[in-house]
Amino acid sequence: MGLGSTRLGALTALIPTLPMFFSTWETYHTHTLFLGYFNGPTEGLIIAALIMILSGYYGPTLWTSPLATLFGHEQFLGKTSFLDLWAPILLLGLCLAHIPDCVNNVYQARRGRNQSLTPALLEWAPIFIFTASLCAWLGSPYSHLLKDNHLSLLCFTLSPAFGRMTTKIILAHLTRQDFPMWTVMLAPLLIGSILINLPYIGLPGLSASSELWFLRGYFAFATIVYARWAVYVCNSICNYLGINCLTIPEDKWMALKAGAPPNERPEANRLASGSVRLQKGGANGKFA
Repeated sequence: MGLGSTRLGALTALIPTLPMFFSTWETYHTHTLFLGYFNGPTEGLIIAALIMILSGYYGPTLWTSPLATLFGHEQFLGKTSFLDLWAPILLLGLCLAHIPDCVNNVYQARRGRNQSLTPALLEWAPIFIFTASLCAWLGSPYSHLLKDNHLSLLCFTLSPAFGRMTTKIILAHLTRQDFPMWTVMLAPLLIGSILINLPYIGLPGLSASSELWFLRGYFAFATIVYARWAVYVCNSICNYLGINCLTIPEDKWMALKAGAPPNERPEANRLASGSVRLQKGGANGKFA
């Protein structure tokens, strides 16, 4: 679409994270994965694919051309292009077609258990911090990330940060733990949004070079922490179940080859004896 390193490009990168969070929050409370009439995994991906196909065939100028050149009615459409409508389309789709259904499903589930909706709404704090910090950072006139074309690096940095936030919710749901209200991945984002806006209170802010190095450090931190946590979670689950992540253990496939009944296979003996247990505190307590 030719958005480039702009605020609209940043909004386009941010918006898909929001329905992902709310759907994960919804699943945590309802124990059901809902796919509404309009959702990211189906309609969202189809629309994204169509946009890429059209951009590849007609070129990105398609989205900046006046709609009147395609549909006529210049007296009504004027010089309005598709990109002029892109932000409202994204925001209205999120606020009208997705979030209300998530809230209603959680409300119905909690009402059925005689629980109030208010505590569940407070669990929006992580995504509020994520979104508000990002908007404060990129929306600041003192930020150079978009001006210096570093949106791609920012997206690569925020991917593990957001991924950690949602996968903690999924893990908490599977292991019946409390809803995770914080992850250390959000700390650099929050700190960065504060540092970049220090000139508002008369203090020196970050220079363009310092801001870039801060982002690079955040990227390294987020990548290492997420990778370490992912390995820890995979190993904990695999050890508990007596399986491997990407391969079949030799003792298991040998038992299968020998035709051993399910109750005599190695993993059945491990689980029955209770010899394997997840560490106390769960994976959400590791590198929070």
